[in-house]
Amino acid sequence: MSPVLSLQFSMFLMIFVGLIIKKIGLIGEQGKKNLTDLVINLILPCNIIRSFMIEFSKDTLIGFADIFIISLVIQAGCVVLGRLSYRKQPVQRQKCLQYGFICSNAGFLGNPVAEGVFGSMGLALASIYLIPQRVMMWSSGLAIFSGTTDRKAILKKVLTHPCIIACEIGLVLMFTQVQLPDFLEKTLDSLSNCNTALSMLVIGMILAEIKVKELADRELITYTIMRLAVIPAVILVPCLLLKLPDLVTGVRVLLAGMPAGATTSILASKYHCDEKFGTKLVVFSTAFSLITIPVWSMLLT
Repeated sequence: MSPVLSLQFSMFLMIFVGLIIKKIGLIGEQGKKNLTDLVINLILPCNIIRSFMIEFSKDTLIGFADIFIISLVIQAGCVVLGRLSYRKQPVQRQKCLQYGFICSNAGFLGNPVAEGVFGSMGLALASIYLIPQRVMMWSSGLAIFSGTTDRKAILKKVLTHPCIIACEIGLVLMFTQVQLPDFLEKTLDSLSNCNTALSMLVIGMILAEIKVKELADRELITYTIMRLAVIPAVILVPCLLLKLPDLVTGVRVLLAGMPAGATTSILASKYHCDEKFGTKLVVFSTAFSLITIPVWSMLLT
């Protein structure tokens, strides 16, 4: 089995474990809430800081400027597309769908996929590509779920959120190349490595409350097609027309075709925004990515 498929099946197995834990009552509703808060306020921030700790120099900045700028354009386009596409949806569902356009699972799935398909340079490009998404998901994305229209209140919530503070710390570490003490880096690594397992467990616990027949949803299908097929195809066309380097094109398109990020479900649960639908977005799009990611990988190599 390829590393990509192995990673995806591992995700589903952890979701299944979370579902069983909730079904047998090992963890109740309060336990699920506590785990959600733990992920948002501690585990994810550590994961974000760790993701920014990559080698960086002026030469790297010049070499990666291209993919960084295009990533900014893609993120801005996803924000606009999300806002325009779901105006007629119920408010709570609309928030999940809009956030789902801003935030894909390009961090957890995208990095290992980029490395597996394009090697170490693919991983480096993917890390730079993800910077705008990480900042956007914890600024515009967080504002979507917070529900306030007061710009000052939104700004205060965003700037004081643990994940935004983590982005700020991460950017400082990346630009300054400050080396953390060994014990601190190991602590950060250990907590960061809990992110995937805990996030998938929480998603499984939420999924335990959803009936199987509820997974058949028109909006889920439409979103999944847009996220996994249409968006990467739209990005591929100008890359081919402009005759950009194959490596840069491949990383862009591959990461653009990732399923909904796990934080869609986590934040929906945190801010009481139809967590069941948010979870279905993650599970449904991830399931179909088992088909689309290998297909895109073959087309781009």
